Amino acid sequence: MSARDWIEKDFYRELGVSSDASADEIKKAYRKLARELHPDANPGDTKAEARFKAVSEAYGVLSDAAKRKQYDEARRLFAGGGGFPGGFGSGGGFDVGDLFNRQQQAGGGAGGLGDLLGGLFNRQRGGGTGAANRPRRGEDVETDVRIDFTEAVKGATVPMRLSSPSTCGTCAGSGAKPGTTPRTCPTCSGAGLITRNQGAFAFSEPCRDCRGTGRIIDDPCPECGGDGVSTKTRTLTIRIPAGVEDGQRIRLAGQGEPGRNGAPAGDLYVRVHVNPHPLFGRSGNDLTLTVPVTFAELALGTTLTVPTLESKVTFKVPAGTATGRVMRAKGKGVEKRDGKVGDLLVTLQVSVPNKLDPAAKEALEAYAAATEDHDPRPEINTLVEKRST
Repeated sequence: MSARDWIEKDFYRELGVSSDASADEIKKAYRKLARELHPDANPGDTKAEARFKAVSEAYGVLSDAAKRKQYDEARRLFAGGGGFPGGFGSGGGFDVGDLFNRQQQAGGGAGGLGDLLGGLFNRQRGGGTGAANRPRRGEDVETDVRIDFTEAVKGATVPMRLSSPSTCGTCAGSGAKPGTTPRTCPTCSGAGLITRNQGAFAFSEPCRDCRGTGRIIDDPCPECGGDGVSTKTRTLTIRIPAGVEDGQRIRLAGQGEPGRNGAPAGDLYVRVHVNPHPLFGRSGNDLTLTVPVTFAELALGTTLTVPTLESKVTFKVPAGTATGRVMRAKGKGVEKRDGKVGDLLVTLQVSVPNKLDPAAKEALEAYAAATEDHDPRPEINTLVEKRST
């Protein structure tokens, strides 16, 4: 993409956020749009695919703090902070005096003003003159995967289909039709920039003939149209480590967007979402389980057998155990890669029946009469009596 294309696009509007949106707001907006527009969700819909690419391009700039700063600066310099009503170089909102003053404050003279503009355009591409042809690492990519609770605890291997930019398989990333090669742009001699002198000032802008790339592709690749990158759907096998937690990110090195001009690819970050279990919960390395019990079981004591994720465990409940007590089954929790294993924490909770048959009611009334001298809440009743006097 040329610098002109870069500054004339409204990336904030593409994502539907304001220009002062936070990084979290930008990420949230991108994820929502990416899910809605993903090619897998819209098979055969070319408009959705085009929007998906535009949204991904916008996020690629706005999610990078340095690129976003440069993009905002370019918009402010050329349009006074708004849109681009006059277009690049038309004068709409472009204040040469302001640029000159900024350059003087930075310690440069009039001859350095061209460097200011040239640097502004080319930082997004990776450097100064000739940066278009320098190797550039691919962007990192983030996606989401959802797994079951048991898979998160024990680990799993999950296949995942991913639509993302990849090095074009037809031209191997050159952008040229197989059997042909790009040639150096004769206008800029491969620099990607044209410097124009206007009186005391020197202005640099991307070369119009090669669109700032420094190369001319006479016969573009039919698959990627000369970009060297095409959107492909690929299947990856992701190894989910044992003990992964909800919201945790897994890094797959070199599985992001392809690099340019021989540079390495970016990384793929997979954010894991864990489905809740109908019985078990989790607290760090410990599994949690709430077990309903009767009053008689707690008062008289009992032996309980409860499930674990793999088998079962039995333990004794002493007579007189209070509701809410937590019993611990050691080594029955989550085992992580470092070898540490958590426990299973079982919370005993009295279950009160909604209805009583006559025999049960009679038995409880007899129990209440036999224990009427027992006060289960002496501290509370003492305080109530004091407040009554």
